This record gives sequence, C-alpha cells and structure tokens, in this order.
Amino acid sequence: MSDRQSNKDKQTATKRNWYALETDETLQSLGTDSDGLSQQEAASRLEKYGANRLTPPHKRGPLFRLIMQFHNVLIYVLLAAGVITALLEHWIDSGVIFGVVVVNALIGFIQEGKAEKALEAIRNILTQYAMVLRDGKRREIPAEEITIGDIVFLQSGDKVPADIRLLKTRELRIDEAPLTGESMPVDKNPQPVAEGVTIGDRISMAHAGTLVTSGRGHGVAVAIGDATELGQISQMLAKVKPLTTKLLQQIDHFGKKLTVIILVMASSMAVYGIVVGDQSISDMFLAAVGLAVAAIPEGLPAIITITLAIGVQRMAKRNAIIRLLPAVESLGSVTVICSDKTGTLTKNEMTVQTMVTKGQLFAVSGSGYDPHGSFSVDGKEVEVEGQDDIMEIIKGAMLCNDASLEKEGDNWVMQGDPTEGALLTLALKAGLDLDRTINHYPRTDLIPFESEHRFMATLHHDHEGHGFIYVKGAPERILQMCNRERRGGEDAAIHYQSWQEIIGKTADKGQRMLAIAFRPAEDSHRELKFEDVDGGLTLLGLFGIIDPPRQDSAESVQLCRSAGIKVKMITGDHAATAQAIARQIGIDDSGGVISGEEIEKMDEDSLRGAAKDTNVFARVSPEHKLRLVEVMQETGEVVAMTGDGVNDAPALKRADVGVAMGIKGTEVSKEAAEMVLTDDNFASIVHAVKEGRTVYDNIRKAITFILPTNGGEAGIIIAAVLSGRLLPIIPVQILWINMITAVTLALTLAFEPAEHGIMDRPPRNPEEPLLSNFLIWRVFFVSLLLVIGTFGLFLWERSNGVAIDQARTIAVNTLVMFEVFYLFNTRSLKTPIWRAGNFFSNRSVFIAVFTVIAAQLLFTYLPFMQTLFHSTAISTWDWLRILLVTAPLLVIVEVEKIFLEKLNFSGKNRTGSA
Repeated sequence: MSDRQSNKDKQTATKRNWYALETDETLQSLGTDSDGLSQQEAASRLEKYGANRLTPPHKRGPLFRLIMQFHNVLIYVLLAAGVITALLEHWIDSGVIFGVVVVNALIGFIQEGKAEKALEAIRNILTQYAMVLRDGKRREIPAEEITIGDIVFLQSGDKVPADIRLLKTRELRIDEAPLTGESMPVDKNPQPVAEGVTIGDRISMAHAGTLVTSGRGHGVAVAIGDATELGQISQMLAKVKPLTTKLLQQIDHFGKKLTVIILVMASSMAVYGIVVGDQSISDMFLAAVGLAVAAIPEGLPAIITITLAIGVQRMAKRNAIIRLLPAVESLGSVTVICSDKTGTLTKNEMTVQTMVTKGQLFAVSGSGYDPHGSFSVDGKEVEVEGQDDIMEIIKGAMLCNDASLEKEGDNWVMQGDPTEGALLTLALKAGLDLDRTINHYPRTDLIPFESEHRFMATLHHDHEGHGFIYVKGAPERILQMCNRERRGGEDAAIHYQSWQEIIGKTADKGQRMLAIAFRPAEDSHRELKFEDVDGGLTLLGLFGIIDPPRQDSAESVQLCRSAGIKVKMITGDHAATAQAIARQIGIDDSGGVISGEEIEKMDEDSLRGAAKDTNVFARVSPEHKLRLVEVMQETGEVVAMTGDGVNDAPALKRADVGVAMGIKGTEVSKEAAEMVLTDDNFASIVHAVKEGRTVYDNIRKAITFILPTNGGEAGIIIAAVLSGRLLPIIPVQILWINMITAVTLALTLAFEPAEHGIMDRPPRNPEEPLLSNFLIWRVFFVSLLLVIGTFGLFLWERSNGVAIDQARTIAVNTLVMFEVFYLFNTRSLKTPIWRAGNFFSNRSVFIAVFTVIAAQLLFTYLPFMQTLFHSTAISTWDWLRILLVTAPLLVIVEVEKIFLEKLNFSGKNRTGSA
C-alpha cells in the first residue's frame, strides 16, 4: 500500500468529531471495546491504515537545489560577464567572476538545506514506545505500530503517541503548549464537549506530541500519523510556500531592467558606430563588449551577500541568530509583528501577583520562579513576616503542594505543576524555609487533585501532636466547602458576597484564582477522606496567579510603536488572560479580543478587516494563525511572526520573517523560522529590526556607490564612440576597476553604523523600488560628473600628444580617485558630512582608501601589471592633474545635498534620511 493511499484511509477513518461523542459511542464506532483489539485485528488495521508516522513529503534532490541557485537574473548577467571575459581571453578576470557566482550558489545551497530540517524535526516528535491493550493484556509496542481502535495508556512523563479519545482519567493533566500555546497544563476528563470547540477546549482528547505532566488515564486511538492534529500541522507546513523577500524581489526586478538596458545600449551603440560612424564591425563589437562589461556591476551580488553576512554577525551579538541571509534585510521593513504570548511576551513561568485575605489585598512583585520580590498594599511596601494571617495562608499553599523548586547555578528550576511552583516561589519571597517547614509539618495523607472535585487536600501533623488539613482549589468550589473565614487572627462567619466580588475583580485582570482553606484535626486523625473536607472549613484567602509579561516587553512594544511597527498578540490562551497581558505591556486592545471560533466563521473580507482593526487574538488554532498572516500580507503588510511551539511552525514559515525562541522553542519552530532568539526575549526583535534597517541602508549606499562607477564607465565608452575617438578605457581595465577598486571601497559601507534616528522613522514602503527617484538622480548626476571629468582629461592629454597607453592609465586612475572621494559622500546619502557626525566611526573606510591607492600604484608602476593591464608609469604632475579634477566631486555632491534639502526634492518618504 502506498503512503498516499494509506494517508487517505487514515483521513477517512478519523473524520468525526470524537471529542463530542460519548465514550460508548466512540468505542462502537471504532469497532473496539474496553479489552482493546486482538493482535490479529491490530495487524489487519495496521495494514489498512498504515503506520503511525508522518509521511515525508517529496524532496528536491541536492543536485536540483544546487542548479536552482543559478536561476537568478543577476547571476545570468554575471555568467555573461564571465563568458565575455573568457572570450577576450582574460582568464584571471573570468575566474574571479565565476568564483563569485559559485560562492553565492554554495551559500544559498547550504542555507536551503538547513530549512529542509523543519519537517524532519516534526516527524521525529512522536514517542518511540507506547503501552496498549491487546487481547486484554497490556503490551509495550513501538509507537509506529499503534493503530486506530487501540486502547492506549498514559501516565506522568509520557509523550502522547496518537490522538486519543479519553475513556478514563485520574488527575490527568497534559501540557498542550507546543500545540495550542496554552500556558497551563490542561485538566483532562472523558466527558464529551460541544462540537466546534477549538483544540484547547477539547478536554476529552489527548493529542499526539503533547506531554502528560501528572496523573494517568487511558483512551482509544482515533487518529494516527498524518491524520492527527500534529500531522495536520506537518501537512500544512509542507504546503506553505515561503515568501521571496522584498530585497530578492527588488534585486531580481533591478537585474532584469539592467539587463535590458545594457543590451539595448550596447546594440544601439554598435549599430550607430557601424552605420553612422563608419567604424569596423570588429571595433564596434569590442566597444559593445566594453560597454557591457562596464555597465554590469559584477561585484554587486558579493557586496550584498557580505553586507547581509555582517548584519548576521552583528545580530548574533544581540542574541538573534539568522538562518537565511535575506531575512536580515526583511527585518528592516517589517510593519507588523505577530507575537505568541506564552514564552515570548511572557516568561512561561506562573507567578502569584495578588494575595487576598479578609480585609486586605496584597500585590506581589517579581516574576517567574526567581524568589526575589516584595509585598505591598495600595502601593506601599509591607513586611509579611510576623503577620499571622498572611503567613498562615502562605504556609498552607506551600504544604498543600507537590511541586519542587531548586536553584541550579543562576537559575531557579521548578519541577511539577506551574501553579504549585508559583506558590513555592511566594513562600520563599515571604521568607519561609521550604525544607524546614515541610520537615516541621510532615504530610500524613492527601486527596490528590482531580478535575471532578476541583481541589487538593493534605493532612499534616506537627511534632507537638497537632493535626490540621489544608485544602486548595477553584474558589467557587472551596467557598462551597467553607462556613467560616479567617479575620484578624480569629475565625468568623463567612461573608460570601464580598469574596465573590473580590474573585470577579481579580479575574478581570486575567489572573487565575486559587483559594486556600483550613480546618484543625486530631492527632489520631491519620487518614484523609472526602467527608473530612466536605464542609466546615475556614477560608484563609485567595491567590491571583498569571504568567506575567517579561520585564522589558512593555518597553519593546513602545519602541516598536515609535518605529511605526504594529504589535499583535496571537495566542492559544484564554481571551481574558490575553487581554490582561496586552494591557500590561501596552498593546492596544481597543479593538477587543477575537477568538478562534469567531475567526472560523469569518470569510476572507471579514478576517481582513479584523486583522487590521484588532490586535489581540485568543484561542486560535494553527490554521487561524496562518490565515491571519496571509490576510495581513495581502493588504501589503510585511509580517514577522514569533513563536515557540509546533503550532506556530506553518505561520512562521509563511511570514516574511519567522522568529523562533531558542531556549523554550521546539526544534520544529526553529527550523521553520528565519531567525532564532537565543534569549527568547521579545526585546531582541527590536534590536534585530534596527540592524535590519541599518543593513538595508548600507545596501542602498553600496548600490548608490557602485552604479555611478558603472554608469561613468559606460558613458565614457559611449562618448568615445559618438565622437569617433579611441576608447579611454579598455575591457580589462574596466574589470580591474569594477572587481578590485570599486568592490573594495563599497565593502566598507557594509560596516557603517546605524544612522541617528533610524528607529524613529516608520518602516519603508514595501513596494518602494530599490532605486528611488532620488537615488536614480544621484546615480545619473555622479555618473555625468565622472564622464565629464574622465573623458575631458583623456581628451586634454591626447590633445597634448600623450600616448594612448599613458592617457588610458590617467583615465583609469582618474576614475578610481573619483571613487575614493565619492565614497565619503555615500556614507550619508542625504545628510551633509559635517552634520552626519560619523566621519571617523568606520575606520574600514580609511583602510580601504589606503589599500586602493596602493593597488593603483602597483597598477601604474609594476611591470607585471603594466603588461597585464596595458598601463604605464605617469608623472607627479599627472597625479596632480588627476587630483585637481577629482577632488571637487566631494564638494559638489555635498553642495547638491544641501541644495536638494532646501528644495525638498527628496521629499518625505518612508525611508527617512538614509
């Protein structure tokens, strides 16, 4: 049976909403019972439905992927340049050009190979072994052999091997954060739920790839392999086509236009020379070749690649690892950041933020499991040690607890339920010694937490013969069990309404409420029963618990706002929690919260409007995240998507920039993303955006520097042909200028620091061309100055009887010195040098200038170079004339900046002052 047919059978067999069916109906529908399948029936179904594994998609072979790296217009242009130089028998130049092409191809090939690991990571997420019931007996089998109808057993620490409809549970809690984004483990029970609910609300299901944190249970496998929710994400990930970055699109468009312009110019000039100028066909062919070589910016792909690579190194120092080079530039144009909540904007560590006793409400500072924090009332810090009511409630929360908290190095590590871990942290903040307190009040018995009764109870005895019971759980359940409340050290009749009001106000902040109660016990009381806690308890107080925002999340959101970037929270968590966190960190929630169920009912137009007006989305599924990213891209947004779970992978891959969390992120999300944050900190994205803007600025500077050189060379050749003169520069000299001097100088622009105010300007228009009207003017203006200066000096030298090789040597050195002076102009495209304030900030500029001047001296005076490039020695007076012609360029361009600034020629465009 083929994988495709097997997958089809799986889909057909698992199409029903099993979570909404009664357990008996589920077993009947699947043709199984509580004794499980027989070994014979299991083998038959395994043959029918296929193995419980994710089907690998069709892969492009390495040879095809390598060949596709050459499928780019600029690469075609470079290959043409290499062929032309080879035809001219300039083997060294040809080798350099082909070398650049091969290096670029290898970089792309290696990066693309890494991206292929995304699907491999998700396929390996299933468990290796599982416990099932076959022929009425428990058997451990490879997870791949689980089939539909198998009875599967789960216990604490297990990774769920298939999608399972639960039949019986005991204290079963499952961490579904990788699949849904839910920050808390979910209580599971076999009771059916309504059809149409989101994955996070299907409490009667255990989904493949999630982790059992506590308890045990068993159920029937209703979906395996590709048909599981995890499998659906894998299929989605395989179908999602990653976008070509704006930079690659713009370079591709620029390369096509440049190719057409070069061909038209070269052929037109050749025809003109032959028809009008009466030149020989061979001479015009050489002139056309010279024009093509002059106009092709051979070094541009290498410069762009190196500029991006330098950006990658800078980002790595700021905790952002870039997996795909073009993503560096994409970060600079991001207009929307769609962030997951859990583990990204928050720490994914539950924290007690509110503590309530009768008559007092305490705010608790600090976040996560680090026990640094304090207590305050109405904004004033207070000491809780010595306050019996406060210490009693904290002590009870610590004792009625199964978690552990230990310091490992500089970090506090929690084992167990996150809520219980938060209570232990609270106890440490209050000054309690965990081990000493537990040893002084040893536990005698307990009633473990179960979703049916929604509380946990523990029985303790001290060494003086006193017994007592602590009960913690859902407030509404604990209130039913209490008839008294602790008030000023005394127990008094409980006032239910006041507690209900407090619960409502605290829950509105998105905090999960937890109540704790107490009753004394006799020394002889050694066994804890339900009737012991069914009534007559004293309510001690309440806790408000939440997964708090990171300390710098609010500042980062504000920085994004000032940079014109919208921040949207897209989470699988509950709406109230999402909205509370959004308000705390400054995400605008005026548009309300839209749930996954609402998204499910929206058509594309409605969703497009919702994505524009709403910034908080809760209880969303992987499909919803992907749809939201897509509709935002359709409206012209450049979208960065952050996340750490399996559920984030398809949207990460689809986004313009996928950002995964390096510490708590799954391998699936890391492999699907273009960028990985090594510190899981939302703030690192802001640093990356700044670096992305800097990289794009520097690429534009490099292009604005390179193109006038090519334009000047092409203009000189055209001027020579039109005037019937010998070529002032020949193809081999042009290649020297383009590949050695121009590239060396242009590379220094990759090291330019960020310009002042770079994060105060809005993102650039994604549709803005690589060369704006202003930059086209600058390229034309400087090219014209280069033509006038170089060709004019060449004519002056020839008119004074200078030999052709000497005149050409002067022309080449003139072009190079023009480049040297123009480099300083290009470091700030619009701001005059003296106002930019960064003249000495990039020492590589000065190193490159001295290097190029030294290279020109070798070009001019070294015999070997004279033979290779047809150059000859020139006098000091020749150098003075060269400087007299080229130095004014520096002043002229600076005057042009001031003139255009006054005319506001450059306008107020979205790129700001590059």
